[in-house]
Amino acid sequence: MADPLTPARILEATEDVLRRYGPAKATVVDVARALGVSHGSVYRHFGSKSALREAVTDRWLDQSHAELSAVADAEGPAGPRLRQWLTTLFAAKRRKAGGDPELFATYMVLAGENSGTVERHIGIMIGQLARIVEAGVAQGEFTAVDAAATARAVWDATSRFHDPAYVTEWDRPGIDEAFGTVCDLVLRGLRA
Repeated sequence: MADPLTPARILEATEDVLRRYGPAKATVVDVARALGVSHGSVYRHFGSKSALREAVTDRWLDQSHAELSAVADAEGPAGPRLRQWLTTLFAAKRRKAGGDPELFATYMVLAGENSGTVERHIGIMIGQLARIVEAGVAQGEFTAVDAAATARAVWDATSRFHDPAYVTEWDRPGIDEAFGTVCDLVLRGLRA
């Protein structure tokens, strides 16, 4: 007996289809064929091709949330946590880009189609940064008048190391040193 058709199975198959055909040529029929079901079965879980593509994008972006949330909510001084959070984010982005470049390129196309999903992702990331900043202020380690605005500024200041627009720079010589320098600058700026 075949495994039951679940949204998770559909999303996994969709990733495989996108990897194989790219976003311009991948269809719901291709996904259904890969699963051995009718395209109507896929539509019962995802009402449209657009909804399926949005769910795949959402799943991809969500993969880093749990790991980063654990860093944001850990005990201890905020400075090292902020550096660890930024380091973890940069490493995750590099892994995604280098580990499966075809799928990464596909996700860049899908993310462009689903700006609401991307904005939600960025909101979650900035919320995690704000929790670190708030903890640093509460511990007397950081000064910040508005934790959310400060978190947004940290996000923007470090965009070279997480924004996919900079993916071609992530493996260049000196990038790790540049990352460390930016982290040092951000932390110095936050210290009380």
